[in-house]
Amino acid sequence: MALAEDTAIDLTAMPEEASALADIRAMVQPCIQCGTCTGSCPNEFAMDLTPRHMWRLVLLGRTEDVLASRTFSLCSACYMCTLRCPRGLPLTEAIGRLKQLAARRHLSHLRSGDLFYRNFIASVRRHGRVREMEFMGLYFAQMMNPWLPLRYADMGMRLMRRGKVTLQLPSRGGGGLNKLFEKVAEMENRS
Repeated sequence: MALAEDTAIDLTAMPEEASALADIRAMVQPCIQCGTCTGSCPNEFAMDLTPRHMWRLVLLGRTEDVLASRTFSLCSACYMCTLRCPRGLPLTEAIGRLKQLAARRHLSHLRSGDLFYRNFIASVRRHGRVREMEFMGLYFAQMMNPWLPLRYADMGMRLMRRGKVTLQLPSRGGGGLNKLFEKVAEMENRS
């Protein structure tokens, strides 16, 4: 059954968002709903929607239902769904675009993951690698939950004892990767 073209586009979305939604829909339009993506996904057990169900919602234009779920945010980009899809659909890339769309919207239920990602990238950009103590300290501070670090204290102590994490004071870093990040941003703005 073919869906009408206008059903996939959220008409309340801003023009650039509507374009992104149309691109995502075009990527999965040939989906035959076989369920191979769900059967291949190592994280499916933790998702509130199966990948197959999520793609069906995308095809039906129910973007708000998709973005309200945690399914796409739990994707680990292992590419199993893409590799096994009998239609050869770029499912991992489509999920990446859903993640970008959700990040632009600053959805509250995805705030934790968004802050984690942003602080991770900021540490890499500043130092050329992740400085775990600085990264996690900034993340915990931005989460504004005084009990959150306590959940990870035992694991942090074990990592420190094994020399996997060292105590380092936050620094500005040399910004060794700034040019690389700027070039990527420039390339993204062109497309």
